[in-house]
Amino acid sequence: MNAIEIKGLTKSYKEKQALCGLDMTVPMGAIYGLIGENGSGKSTTEKLICGLIHANSGSIKLFDRPHTDADVRAKMGVLIEAPGCFPNDTVWNNMLLQAANLGIKNAETEVRKALKLVRMEGAAGNKYKNCSLGMKQRIGIAFALLGDPKLLILDEPINGLDVDGMRIMREILTDITKNRNCTVVISSHVLGELEKVATHYGIVRGGKMIREMTAAELDASCRTYVALQTRERNRAKALLSCKYFRVEEDESEYLRVYDSVTPEEIVSYLYENGILISEIKTAKIGLEEYYIDLMKEGR
Repeated sequence: MNAIEIKGLTKSYKEKQALCGLDMTVPMGAIYGLIGENGSGKSTTEKLICGLIHANSGSIKLFDRPHTDADVRAKMGVLIEAPGCFPNDTVWNNMLLQAANLGIKNAETEVRKALKLVRMEGAAGNKYKNCSLGMKQRIGIAFALLGDPKLLILDEPINGLDVDGMRIMREILTDITKNRNCTVVISSHVLGELEKVATHYGIVRGGKMIREMTAAELDASCRTYVALQTRERNRAKALLSCKYFRVEEDESEYLRVYDSVTPEEIVSYLYENGILISEIKTAKIGLEEYYIDLMKEGR
């Protein structure tokens, strides 16, 4: 059984078609990274799953039941945009109010559990307005975790965080899926960070799902290359381009050779032509470059 199954989902806003027959499958226990350009349909998809808006056509099933089923909806936690908090009240009081809204029994116990899970138990007495961006993101997740949901929908929870904030967020997401039997759908533009935590991916373009894959399938699909540095970069690039199919220069001023060639072959070839290499290594493209290449294919 999958946590989410979507078939042929369409949604229009007046004359704009936001979703055009989107299909999506999220296995139970996954951290599913939903990726796409601005306006591709990510947020619309998440809002439809949560029941915040209604589709024109198509179906959404959660845990093999219609997403409108009350029992299924009770298993869902949501953070889209920002939590609705009173800025001059404490984190603790805001959490208690949310627990009351949800009709949660043993509210204080459940609030403590949620705050501990997001590493915010020491900041419960802080006023919400005095919390940093990273703290507010974690408070939002704590809100979504009240009621022990089995499905968590998160819209851009790691955008704008510093390095330490991203590390904490990764730990939280891993903890949620491993120890609370929860499935997470997370949209983000920070693909390098998403790659460190996601187990599955869905790539959306123009309101359609163009590719779904596991992290292992992504790894197998990412091209390997030989990266090198030399003082004679332009001459090396010209020589390598004549001999090999594809040579590029990246942002770090490395030359990349994408053919099936070993570092030893490149070192030998350039040395024979009077060029010395200061550094050489074998590497593989990551999620961000894979995504960019995939977007280029459709243009």
